[in-house]
Amino acid sequence: MDLTKVVDLGIIYGTKVIQAVVVLVIGLTLIKMIAKVTEKALSARSVDPTLTPFLKNLVSVGLKAALFISILGMVGVKTTSFVAILGAAGLAVGMALQGSLGNFAGGVLLLLFRPFKVGDVIETGGYTGSVSEIGIFCTFMKTPDNKTIILPNGPLIAGPIVNYSTEATRRVDWTFGIDYGDDLKKAQELLLNILASDPRILKEPQSFARVGELADSSVNFSVKAWVNSDDYWDVYFDILEQVKLSFDRENLSFPFPRHDINLVGDSSVSVKN
Repeated sequence: MDLTKVVDLGIIYGTKVIQAVVVLVIGLTLIKMIAKVTEKALSARSVDPTLTPFLKNLVSVGLKAALFISILGMVGVKTTSFVAILGAAGLAVGMALQGSLGNFAGGVLLLLFRPFKVGDVIETGGYTGSVSEIGIFCTFMKTPDNKTIILPNGPLIAGPIVNYSTEATRRVDWTFGIDYGDDLKKAQELLLNILASDPRILKEPQSFARVGELADSSVNFSVKAWVNSDDYWDVYFDILEQVKLSFDRENLSFPFPRHDINLVGDSSVSVKN
């Protein structure tokens, strides 16, 4: 190869390299600007703080990958083969990290659809607690007894989720039983008065106390009241205590299960429990 051809090739490829470097610098600058604009736009729309950096990085990585492939094409690399190699490598990595990718996809769906947010009390996978962090691969939850539960996002998004914090109000349900010989109307009036005397119980919808079941050894009242979600457990336990104390004062009994056993062949023997 003579010197002239070397010089010509140097000029050709040198020009391409210079152009690629210029495009790289300009492209990275534009990508940085686009990422900042994306972050500001998401913040202006009050997008979840956990989702904002994830979407910003996703946009940045995607644009950088496209820029890198474009630069390779500028310097003469056949990008078709390169893309095919990347696709094959991605497939192999995807098969090796199938579980992790499922958790990643679950994290994306959680951040996009937001079935719950940090601070919500949820029930899922047999666990109940307050959400402390929503990550890309796992969600962290604090139980009432202060244990940390780490839930993979893949199974989490695929299973049922009960969110106790979505609504501002909740209904509290109790069941109280009295003896068949007790005054039914007296018990009903007493239950309604207990509910009415608690200022945390909402006036609307109205509280409810009616006979719900004629059981084997008791007449069971179904009692329902509406409260603000934050007051749910305090009201639940306080009303239990108030009903027990009030029933004791008014001589209303909580019956114990009873069983009559008759021995066949000897009518004089009867065992009661």
